[in-house]
Amino acid sequence: MPNAPQTTPQTTPQTTPQTTPQPRKTRILLADDHVLVRRGVRLILDGEPDLQVVAEAGDGAEAIELARAQPVDLAVLDVAMPRMTGLQAARELSRLQPGLRILMLTMYDNEQYFFEALKAGACGYVLKSVADRDLVEACRAAMRGESFLYPGAVTALIRNYLDRVRQGEDLPERMLTAREEEILKLVAEGHSSKDIAQTLFISVKTVERHRANMLQKLGLRDRLELTRYAIRAGLIEP
Repeated sequence: MPNAPQTTPQTTPQTTPQTTPQPRKTRILLADDHVLVRRGVRLILDGEPDLQVVAEAGDGAEAIELARAQPVDLAVLDVAMPRMTGLQAARELSRLQPGLRILMLTMYDNEQYFFEALKAGACGYVLKSVADRDLVEACRAAMRGESFLYPGAVTALIRNYLDRVRQGEDLPERMLTAREEEILKLVAEGHSSKDIAQTLFISVKTVERHRANMLQKLGLRDRLELTRYAIRAGLIEP
């Protein structure tokens, strides 16, 4: 019998599995004059999948040099440092790199330092005593364009507003619609866009549109400045 024709088995071409690109980590500049503090803070931040300390400085002047030398997204600065304080460095960094987010890290629960930090361009103020609890969330809030204020800081802002009222200072004229004021109040109280949408029975997109309109109307940049405006306007009740 003639042999049956042999067939060559067909091979299925192998496809290389596609890998999803990992999101870029937030590049952090950390400045503190105490090496042990820097080491502890770095352990906290580098332990997170989305955060990475890429530069360390021992004072404010060195922090500015490092920020000029390499790209960073966020600066975490100790308030009190030799040669140049964190507040001085924050003012200079805000001038040189307006898009850089800045957090102040301090052992001082001090209203004067807090207000100076806001004036210097910081978007958050974190106490070292609770850094292990608050710092990571403060970093993420900063990168979302939001502020991070611990409860004592909110109290200080409200007290400052009440002092201004007692001294007879004029309050800001009404520039926002009733709906915008509703949203602004909730934003200033720290609610997310999703929470606000659920509270007011509107879409998240509508909340974001109102927030963008408020920023444009008031000439403000971010959530922190909206919070400060809300307190000056009396939208947050003491």
